[in-house]
Order: sequence, then C-alpha cells, then structure tokens
Amino acid sequence: MFKDLFHKKKYATVPSESTRRDIPEGLMNKCPKCGTIHYSKELEKNLKVCSSCAYHFRLSAPERLQMTVDEGSFVEYDAELVSEDPLEFPGYAGKLEQQAQKSGLREAVVTGEGTIGGYPAVLAVMSFNYFTGSMGSAVGEKITRAIEQAMAKKLPLLIFSTSSGARMQESILSLMQMAKTSAALAKFQGDGGLYISVLTDPTFGGVSASFAMLGDYNLAEPGALVGFAGRIVIEQTIRQKLPDNFQTAEFNLQHGQLDKVIARKELKPTLVKLLDMHTVKGGATHGG
Repeated sequence: MFKDLFHKKKYATVPSESTRRDIPEGLMNKCPKCGTIHYSKELEKNLKVCSSCAYHFRLSAPERLQMTVDEGSFVEYDAELVSEDPLEFPGYAGKLEQQAQKSGLREAVVTGEGTIGGYPAVLAVMSFNYFTGSMGSAVGEKITRAIEQAMAKKLPLLIFSTSSGARMQESILSLMQMAKTSAALAKFQGDGGLYISVLTDPTFGGVSASFAMLGDYNLAEPGALVGFAGRIVIEQTIRQKLPDNFQTAEFNLQHGQLDKVIARKELKPTLVKLLDMHTVKGGATHGG
C-alpha cells in the first residue's frame, strides 16, 4: 500500500559504550546454540539449560556438585594435591597459576564424598574451565585415590567427566594415568563396587579412552560431545565426511557406547534411583 511507504519503521539500536559499561558483567548469558539471551539468575534456576533450545551449558565442578549432592553433605578429598612441573616444560608453571586464577580451582578435578538423595557416595567431578579439564598426574592421582576410598568404605563411585584429553605438558606422566585409573577401577569393580560414569560436554582423548567409559552405567547429558580424536582429525584421516551428529551423546547412544542420555533436570533423580536399586541391607552397594 502507498501509505506503507510513510509508515514509521522501528530499528534495533546498538547500546552506546557508556550503556554497556552500566550493565554488570555476568548479568546475561548468550546461548551458543540458538543465540537466546538469558538473565544469569534465570539460567541458574533452570540448571543452566537453555529454555529455548535445551542446550546444556558447561558447568564448573562446584556448580555440578551443588546440583548433585545434598546440601552441606560434601567433604572434599585431597584438596592440597595439585600439579607441579615435573618435566620443567617451558611456560607450564605460569599457565598453572593462570588457570587457578581464572577458574578459582586448584586442579581440573574435585573429589570427595557426600550424599545424593540421602545415599552416600564418593564423587570425582572434572571441570573444563581449568586447563580444559586435561588429565595430568595430579588429576589421575586424585581420581585413583577417590576410587580407593570408595572401595575401602564400600561406597558407590560417581565420576563426572569433561576433558580435552591428556595434558601434553606432562607427556608420558599424563598418559600413565590412563592405565592407573583403569587398573584401580578394575580392582574396585572386581570387589563388587558400583561405578556410575556421567559424560558431559566435551569428553575426549585419554579420559574417554580410560575411566570415563568404564562405568557399570555410562550416562551422558544431551548434546555432549564424546570421542577420542576430534572430528576434523578423523575426517582428514579417513577422507570421508562424517554425519552431522557424529560424536554427540545421541550418536554414541545409538551405536551402543552409552546406556542412556539424560537431561540435566532428570539426572539427580536418576542417580538416586540407581543408588537405591543397588543398595543392599546394611547400606552397602554392589555393582551390576
């Protein structure tokens, strides 16, 4: 219509630099999948899951523990155990300090024990925001000690994995942790221990090739990427185009690598059901 030519149009405006400065940092978060802007407090109420597309934001170890264990029940193990620089790798010591300041953590995994729905358990929770969750000798040692504590106390074991793989600055000392953690798990499971592995986004490299995939139950959050080598490396090696959903939790479930993909809101209730199902008279648990 002719009158539409003169209709006043509305345009989006770009906030001025002064306006941007007035917005407190961390007030809002943008979903990396659909682009929806969320108020941080509302996002936290929704367990950091996008209300528009159900994208599961990555969680730090403290956030994961807060959502999983009963309030006030968690007691940390080996908080003083941290990475050093055994190979004197150039710049590594400085990077460790930077990672600690950035994340507020002292290592890429937090271990301890607490209750989940009233059921006691030993937990190891990895955090991608510390050195991309890479597994160095301290990470492997902390997880191994947690496994040993679970065996000694006859408690179930839960490990939440997220990692880019072995930490290259520790070379073979890092790779050794794959065998060490796997051997400890074999002993624990051989003794009848229950191990529930929860894979979160992303879980790759030496972690996925060792303890992360050895659970009596292997669970994952929706959309979590799980694999050994990265997609680009694989495509270049086999010279083939991979499916769009390759290495997602759903793809791995379809191909028999996982037992179940569980939305974050349903994860704690599911863990409580599994712990209840495996609890025998006297409070001890046994594996599958």
